[in-house]
Amino acid sequence: MDHKNILVIQTAFIGDAILASSVLEKLHLFYPQARLTILVRKGNEALYAEHPFLQEVLVWHKKEGKYKSLMQLLRAIRNRRFDTVINLHRFASSGFLTAFSKAPYTAGYNKNPFSFLFNHKSPHKIGDGRHEVERYNDLIEPITDKTVAKPKLYPSFKQFTKIEPYVQQPFVCMAPSSVWFTKQLPREKWIELCNTVPSGKTIYLLGGPGDKDLCEEIKTKSTHASIRILAGDLSLLESCELMKHATMNYVNDSGPLHLASSGNSPVTAFFCSTVPAYGFFPLSTKSEVIEVKGLYCKPCGLHGYKACPEGHFKCGKDILLPSA
Repeated sequence: MDHKNILVIQTAFIGDAILASSVLEKLHLFYPQARLTILVRKGNEALYAEHPFLQEVLVWHKKEGKYKSLMQLLRAIRNRRFDTVINLHRFASSGFLTAFSKAPYTAGYNKNPFSFLFNHKSPHKIGDGRHEVERYNDLIEPITDKTVAKPKLYPSFKQFTKIEPYVQQPFVCMAPSSVWFTKQLPREKWIELCNTVPSGKTIYLLGGPGDKDLCEEIKTKSTHASIRILAGDLSLLESCELMKHATMNYVNDSGPLHLASSGNSPVTAFFCSTVPAYGFFPLSTKSEVIEVKGLYCKPCGLHGYKACPEGHFKCGKDILLPSA
């Protein structure tokens, strides 16, 4: 079977969308002349701006009428006559698009409610110690091989031009926020970490526009003299490019961790309520995971919670910080 017009689907959160780039790397290696398209949820399309392997980025506007936009997407997918659809998402919406895409070859996880209509199905087991990109590779192994590609994003010269003024002196990056409280290192720990950074290094605080208040509190309460808040000022690709030039990037188990992996940037990842065995640990050559081990309540969930279920949050509060 020819694989000349391929759609990759990953409509989950930003970290998942970043890791999906590993599949693009692998498919392009085996099918360099193929037309590659990726489908992501609204907000993640900026990751793939000017990506050299992609001909198109489709966007699911999920919050603007979930089912109406789903049907519009299905029509768009059918109109493009894909011969291959690789679904990295485990849930019904993407399974529906895959199953009824009219593509001759479809692949997805056996957990997907529509998997009985897929040509190739793979198991997806969280907690087996394998990285998520290895589980992604399972879906394309029949049409490639067993080698696992790493995720990679492609900031352009335009992104470097934006961050060039920030890389003229030694610096570290910190991304202190997370959507989930129990996946986020406590703010007092971030303040403490800032205070350990040598005075000759600048600290850049990264994140989205909604993270500015947290970053402002960290900056105000820290004794470090050179902290600059870039949260909300840089795009995802600009942040990715900046992280490549840092002496170290400090992150939670969240999207910025995978931005670091995609640029092979040095990274220290704090795992509070979650564990690396879930498969979302950093892939950078220079990386470290810091966590509290031996807690009876850890891990308490895959995605974290808005508050510690036990009320003590020891998995965050008891973390021993590295020397920055």
